[in-house]
Order: sequence, then structure tokens, then C-alpha cells
Amino acid sequence: MSRRPARWHGLLPIAKIPGPTSHDVVDMARKALRQRRIGHTGTLDPSAEGLLLLLAGQATRLQQYLLGWDKTYVGEIRLGHATTTYDIEGERIEPSGPVPDLTRDDLDTLETAFSGRIEQMPPPFSAKKVAGKKLYELAREGKAVDVEPKSVTVFELHLSVHAPGVLRFEVRTSSGFYVRSLAHDLGIRLGCGGHLIHLKRVAIGPYSLDDALDQEALEAAGSPEEVLTSHPWIPLHKIQLPFPSVDLNPATEDRFLHGGEVIILRKGEAELTAGDSLAVRGRNGGLLGIGTVGTVLARGRTVVVRPRMVLDGGKG
Repeated sequence: MSRRPARWHGLLPIAKIPGPTSHDVVDMARKALRQRRIGHTGTLDPSAEGLLLLLAGQATRLQQYLLGWDKTYVGEIRLGHATTTYDIEGERIEPSGPVPDLTRDDLDTLETAFSGRIEQMPPPFSAKKVAGKKLYELAREGKAVDVEPKSVTVFELHLSVHAPGVLRFEVRTSSGFYVRSLAHDLGIRLGCGGHLIHLKRVAIGPYSLDDALDQEALEAAGSPEEVLTSHPWIPLHKIQLPFPSVDLNPATEDRFLHGGEVIILRKGEAELTAGDSLAVRGRNGGLLGIGTVGTVLARGRTVVVRPRMVLDGGKG
């Protein structure tokens, strides 16, 4: 495979199918686009399906920022026993027991208990790292690890009884949330145990599974043009980020691209405070980079923006 500099810079939403790892899908994109510089913005377990955002070329530099988008999942939880992995792949463990008859009031109570800001423990078999090693590596070695719970946010949670012993869910969460942990914790709360049996990611911020390229089409692509001319491909300058945008005029654009602070006059936009991140765009709307609000003056109408990351001219 070519080791030349990346030619293509953008974001590619992919509809992943169950089976391949997220890295497998990245490899498919490397072959299709014929370049090495490909990444993604959040792993899906091999058994999971749904939206995977791939980044090509300079867009890989936006990975840490795109992780800030909330994520929406749908799926199913089987009640009756827990598993070692918190999903269908693991071995049966306690708690286990009869599944209670759940009324709408019961489901409303569960939705309330698991909504808002909550503390969540990651599954023992996960890619989270402790002391430089992934939890699933330590778990396979039989090593006990002290893991601190993490604060995550559940913006929306909807539960329904799909079949005897099976809950269906739709959940919109902050980054860093483990749906497998939700399934496990719901089972503990009910006293009967539970584990995840199906998971599909349907949205990441403004990016929807409905607008993604099928994984099969990516794998079958015979040339980069087949991917680049497809509807899902989003050039670098059109990528949406999870914070406000500011537009520069030609003079301030040149200064920003050379690493200098710029002063921006704003009218009626959302309030900004020092330290906020901004997507900085040029005269044609192209993404120039990421800025940080340094100083806010004149009751928010004037803002000093410092470059945090500058892209190479907003390539698309």
C-alpha cells in the first residue's frame, strides 16, 4: 500500500455490520482510498452494528474534538442472568433469577434512575486502559483491577418490553458511555441480572446511520472515486464540530493560519467564555482549524481567539 502523503481529507460515515472489528473497517477504507491515514471516532464492538465515523487525511486531527458529540443507540437486553462480558459473548454469572413482570410505571422508574448524570463502571472486558493495559487483557490474565467509576450523562432513555424477558431500549448519551454496563446495571437493579444481546448505533451528533455508506459498498469499492463521489463522503471543510463556529475575513484568516491571535466581532450569537473551543472557518466557509477563546470584551461582542490547531488551508 502507498506510503505517500494522504490525498483525501474528510469524514466518511459507515454502516458497520456485525462481525468485523472497527479496525477491520478502517483497513477496508485504507484499501478503498489507497492511503494509510485513516482513523475513527469511537469503537463499536465486533458484535455491534451501526454508525462508525471514519476520518481521512487531515480530518484525523479532528478526532479528539469529534469525540465530544453525543451518541444514540438502540438495542435489546435479555433479563434473567448476568454475564462476564455484560453481553451475549460472555459466560453466565450471578445475579440471576426470575424476571419480574414490568409495568409501564416500573419502566418509568428505571428510566428516571438511569437518566441524567450518573456514575458508571466500565465492563471488565473493555478497551479502557488501566496502567497502560486494556481491561480485557487484564481480565483474560485473571488479574483483579481496581477501576474507578466514571461520570457520564444519559440525555434520553426509553425502555419497553419487547418479549418475555427482553427489554428494548433507545438511549442518547455522552461520550464514554458503555451500553453493556447499562444492561448489566439494569439487571442488578431488578435483581434478576441482565446482559446486552443486540446493539446498533444510529447517530453521532448530527451524523445519522441513514446517511452512511454501507460497509459492503466500502469493501467492494474498486477506486477512491467510488467512495469520494458517494453521498456519504463529507469533505474536510464541511465537517461539523460540537462547538460554535466563527468566520474570519481574509486579513484575519491569514493571521490565524500563521499562528496569530485574531479579534472577532460578533452579533447576537451564543455567549462565549474564556477557554471555550471554536471551529474557525475562512471566507468560503472552509474549516481552517480549532481556536480557543482567550478574552471576551464589550459584553461578548468582541472575542480574542487563539489558534489551538491549524489545518493546511482547509483541504477538502
